[in-house]
Amino acid sequence: MDVQANFNKIRQDIKQICDRIGRNPEEIRVVAVTKYVSIQRAKEAIEAGVIHLGENRDEGLSEKFQELGDAATWHFIGSLQTRKVKNIIDKVEYIHSLDRLSLAKEINKRAENPVKCFVQVNVSGEESKHGCKPEELETFIKELSLFTNIKVIGLMTMAPYTDNKDHIRQCFQLLKRCQKKVQALELSTAPCNELSMGMSNDYEIAIEEGATIIRIGTSLVGNENGGG
Repeated sequence: MDVQANFNKIRQDIKQICDRIGRNPEEIRVVAVTKYVSIQRAKEAIEAGVIHLGENRDEGLSEKFQELGDAATWHFIGSLQTRKVKNIIDKVEYIHSLDRLSLAKEINKRAENPVKCFVQVNVSGEESKHGCKPEELETFIKELSLFTNIKVIGLMTMAPYTDNKDHIRQCFQLLKRCQKKVQALELSTAPCNELSMGMSNDYEIAIEEGATIIRIGTSLVGNENGGG
């Protein structure tokens, strides 16, 4: 596994996509999803120039943070249990999975400074996925404006894992429409300038539809323990 070569290829892909559609590749940030790799592999990603690392579990985040600390900017990208907020709140700069008021209250209580949050939206309607329903998003965003330690910098979604590219594109397009509705509220607590969407199998479509953050695991750092 040559993380440097993988990162170079992904950056080349991003540039080609952006050149084709008229976007600035500097708008796209790559988050290396390190859930299924060792601390050493995560370190290799940092050495390759990947600034942002994303973890799905509080245990994994704590283990890697203990070894790597401020060498990376940390993102929590998995479903976050309210009782585990205290374990990650002083380590992460971004939380990608804010989807309910109880979680918002706990983040607000535990944080010493405003936390950059993405509201997770379930654009596919799959019962297996977490996230706010699109039709409930505006109400939720307004409720979040009451919490001084939460800043909604964007929206996050996970498209279905499918070969149907049209369906994937429709999901990303829906998230973009949701973003525009949130921005129209003109809330200082929810500038919502970011879209966290796209993974190894669908990041090209995500970039075409407005992603500013793509979360890449397998294609960047691989998978060392066989997890899905």
